[in-house]
Amino acid sequence: MSEYLFPPPPPAALPVLGQDVRFPVNRIFCVGRNYAAHAAEMGAEVDREAPFYFLKSGHAVRQSGATLPYPPGTRDLHHEVELVVAIGAPAFRIAPAQAMAAVWGYGTGLDMTRRDLQGRAKDKRHPWDLGKNFEGAAVFSALTPARDFAPAAQRIRLEVNGTLRQDAPICDMVWSIPELVADLSQYYHLAPGDLIMTGTPAGVGAVAEGDRLAGRVEGLAEVELTIGAAE
Repeated sequence: MSEYLFPPPPPAALPVLGQDVRFPVNRIFCVGRNYAAHAAEMGAEVDREAPFYFLKSGHAVRQSGATLPYPPGTRDLHHEVELVVAIGAPAFRIAPAQAMAAVWGYGTGLDMTRRDLQGRAKDKRHPWDLGKNFEGAAVFSALTPARDFAPAAQRIRLEVNGTLRQDAPICDMVWSIPELVADLSQYYHLAPGDLIMTGTPAGVGAVAEGDRLAGRVEGLAEVELTIGAAE
């Protein structure tokens, strides 16, 4: 049997609320501009013809309670709190009416963004990878099984050092969860372990070393993050 040249990294995995098991993370799909007010604050419009996506890698995953060193290459690190959908069954070329059968559960996430690098990429019509996909850029709460949570009009909020910055009902999403799952399944063979970060409401902003972030979707576990000193 062939051996690896060097030890492969351990798989990313998230805790499950109230259970002694972990959810292995496969791919992380992120939905752009899925709240109209956030799109407006970023100087953009919602594309109402179809949702659009970017991806984060497994190396970006951190669990709630982590300390994230202020990332290199940026002077404008932003928070974005999001409802996270965890896929638990294969789905390929399905209709929205079938989509919820593929959903295993839900969580709260932080899409951390090097906003200055993202803005530079937008100006040059380049991909967003440097702004969005870096170590610690995807922070997640423990996951809640779908049987214990039904998405409706729950509020999604984020506080920085106890001050409320983001607050909206998740029903403000432009594209619903069934629509997102079904649309992604037209382009990917969705599989157990995939996560969908469903977009952020208005109120995003910069954070600094020493800041403490707390995000929550009503009915789900909270996600907490401390911004540490730059390395």
